[in-house]
Amino acid sequence: MTTDVDTLTAVALALAAIATVAVGAYGGRLSRTTSDFLVASRSVGSRWNAAAISGEYLSAASFLGVAGLVAKYGADALWYPVGFTAGYLGLLLFVAAPLRRSGAYTVPDFAEFRLGSTAARRAAMTVVVVVCVLYLIPQLQGAGLTLNILLGAPVWVGAVGVGVIVIVNVVGGGMRSITFVQAFQYWLKLTCIAVPALALVGVFSADRAALGDPVPPRVEQATTVDITTDVTVTVVDTTGVVVTGRLDGAQVTDATIPSIGRHDVGAGAVIRLAAGAATPVVEGAPTTGSEWIVSGGGLGGTHPLFEVLSLIVATFLGTMGLPHVLVRFYTNPDGRSARRTALAVIALLSLFYLFPTVLGVFARLYVPQLLLTGTSDAAVLLLPSAAVGGIPGQILAAMVAAGAIAAFLATSSGLLVSVAGALSTDVLRGRVRDFRLAAIVGGLIPIGLSLAASSLELSRTVGLVFAVAASTLCPLLVLGIWWRGLTAAGAVAGLVVGGVSSGVATSLAIAGVVDESLWGGWPAAVIGYPAAVSVPLAFATMIVVSIATRRRLPDDLARTFARMHVPERLGMGVERLPSDQPETPRRPA
Repeated sequence: MTTDVDTLTAVALALAAIATVAVGAYGGRLSRTTSDFLVASRSVGSRWNAAAISGEYLSAASFLGVAGLVAKYGADALWYPVGFTAGYLGLLLFVAAPLRRSGAYTVPDFAEFRLGSTAARRAAMTVVVVVCVLYLIPQLQGAGLTLNILLGAPVWVGAVGVGVIVIVNVVGGGMRSITFVQAFQYWLKLTCIAVPALALVGVFSADRAALGDPVPPRVEQATTVDITTDVTVTVVDTTGVVVTGRLDGAQVTDATIPSIGRHDVGAGAVIRLAAGAATPVVEGAPTTGSEWIVSGGGLGGTHPLFEVLSLIVATFLGTMGLPHVLVRFYTNPDGRSARRTALAVIALLSLFYLFPTVLGVFARLYVPQLLLTGTSDAAVLLLPSAAVGGIPGQILAAMVAAGAIAAFLATSSGLLVSVAGALSTDVLRGRVRDFRLAAIVGGLIPIGLSLAASSLELSRTVGLVFAVAASTLCPLLVLGIWWRGLTAAGAVAGLVVGGVSSGVATSLAIAGVVDESLWGGWPAAVIGYPAAVSVPLAFATMIVVSIATRRRLPDDLARTFARMHVPERLGMGVERLPSDQPETPRRPA
């Protein structure tokens, strides 16, 4: 049976990868010029672009991580999909149309256009590369996790495989190529998560399992759980729970957990749960259904209100600073089309996020053993076989696997295009060959980092990257578009302060060097969820330094604002092209 499952899953994964390469190759045939590679010659309509944006935006965190966090933390984890979607409302209102009218090719290009400063451009380029590389790491780690769980392959196989496919697609056709790929992958991901979710709704309606009862989650049959990382768990019932490995610092063999409460389990330990046994849960997560179903418990830390507030800030504002999302609005023909794109994206994301949320609820019921491993990203992958079983369960599991790989490929492609675009236009000469070279270099570095970095839950890692984007590019864009007083010195200072504060916190969180027990847990809370501190700090720095250097405002500021805010039909816009091509004025419609 296991061989059959592995074969079916391998076939689904292979088909998803082959389809991605084939669609990318078709799009690559149409790519000829630098404009094709950077912004698809600004010819992508709003509906097609909305599907492509949704395809690249729905990353490993959305496909796997959201369901896992909902299963573990319950109501408070719903802020992840809400924030991921609501961030596009801010894009729609404040960024999409003015950014497109600026005529820029990349975010660094916008910085120079608005501020008239090469220093601001270089600072923005550095931030773009750092954000994209940080975001690529969890995508590649998620691919490694998926292949390891489903096929037993070494973790590096998935990371390297996805990385190579993405590099090939981006090098072959750039933005025009991946536009086809990402639009296709949105509908593939939606199908691959909607069908299993709807099938499990039928199982749940027949089962009528209770969700909000004041009892711990229990396994229905004898289950063995391998602990791969050190984890602290909360035990509410010791009956039927046996540990082999390191327990509370001592090596034990087939030992029952001595008491209810907090216990440390070492990496490499094996926990066996008898049928009907209560599942220990990772420390900080709700231990009963009644605690899980209500909000207020936070996300596993000692300061839940701060965690949730910081998460809201990061996800709402971070979307406005994600380079791979912003660059897609440059592909629209005009600002009006960019606004329509953002509105359509909100609808597409709202539809998609219904299903991971439902799967997270079912994961707590049907695969509760994942709650004690410290990482619950495997919930979506294992849920169909556990809840349905048989051939139908195998088919649903294979569909989920294909959707997961599509998620990694789509988001990684968009991120790599952003890296290649920034490096090729700001470090190299901006030619097609420079774009391709930058894509190869920009793709290989994250592969190595993904194998070296430790792994948090996917949504947690992505949330940290959102915090970096919200602390850097978001204030640059919002203030640059809507406040005439922003100066180059203020922008650079804000990028440095926001980038360093959020970047250091992200690095420490991923490295896992902060102990929750120190100083009441505040260092761990701020480092794990830095946006509530770093975002206001970045905005304040840009404003204060800009006021202090207000005499350095660009001379053509009025014309710059007219280009961003006056409708295209009045003929004020100018398309900014790579440095080796002349600017082309837009003609009135």
